[in-house]
Amino acid sequence: MKYLITTAFCIWSLGLWAQDYVTQTFKDSRIVNTQSVETLSKRRLDVRIAHRFGDLLGDNGGWATFYGLENATDVMIGAEYGLTNDLTVGFFRSKGAGTLPSGEAGLRQVLNGTLKYRIIRQNREGGSPVTISVLGVSSMSAAERIEGNPDIIRNFSSFSHRFAYHGQLMIASRLSDRLALQLTPGYTHRNVVPFQDENGIFSLGLGARLQVTRVFGLIVDYTQPFSDLRTTDNGFYPILGLGLEIDSGGHIFQLNFTNATGIVATDYIPYTTSNWLDGEFRFGFTVSRLFNL
Repeated sequence: MKYLITTAFCIWSLGLWAQDYVTQTFKDSRIVNTQSVETLSKRRLDVRIAHRFGDLLGDNGGWATFYGLENATDVMIGAEYGLTNDLTVGFFRSKGAGTLPSGEAGLRQVLNGTLKYRIIRQNREGGSPVTISVLGVSSMSAAERIEGNPDIIRNFSSFSHRFAYHGQLMIASRLSDRLALQLTPGYTHRNVVPFQDENGIFSLGLGARLQVTRVFGLIVDYTQPFSDLRTTDNGFYPILGLGLEIDSGGHIFQLNFTNATGIVATDYIPYTTSNWLDGEFRFGFTVSRLFNL
């Protein structure tokens, strides 16, 4: 009996050791706008700075603004930390940039908390064909209250009106050494919205990454909000991002173009009113520096 138990334990241990999990489905925790399935390793810190400039072309771009480089629509700085290999927490401060077609601004001076958990990992040896992670985002505006007009978002007649939330499920697969795809259903909730707007918005995102060389990767993502109000006829547009990813070892450096003005999902999903076809897209970059603690 002792021999049988020992043999069974050895077989079980070898089975665990033989798990061939896929690593780095995506090189970074973000694609362009949307987050990827990737979580940080335990005790790893990721310090991030992201920047979005003004319109490259269109009525507000061109030479007059040096193709948007003289303007900053949104800036985000903060860090994420791996509590375990599957659980990552983060905290960021963003300027906030979303604007309604009417010209009313969304949340500004935003504090963003994030929580990401990897549920399932892709396995090459007959296991799961996908990696699945879930993400929660909580955003709170620290901006000064604008009194006297209860019809605008930043009247903040209640403290809860400063908050917006986003949750998403990320399902990704590394199809080959070079190509990875991700599907991202999500839901965004804002505690306060203008008259006749919707508090809750469902969305569906698609993302892809193509490894070109050991250092360079091409990335793209697309997010479609599902809402009766968020149509092109009402001045809202789907969110499209294109980018180049550069891996320099301890740094992940990303150059991108997107029509989203905001960086955080609680900003860009409800408030993207820029149209690629009108030249209303912008250059941006993200710098990620990893530390082992």
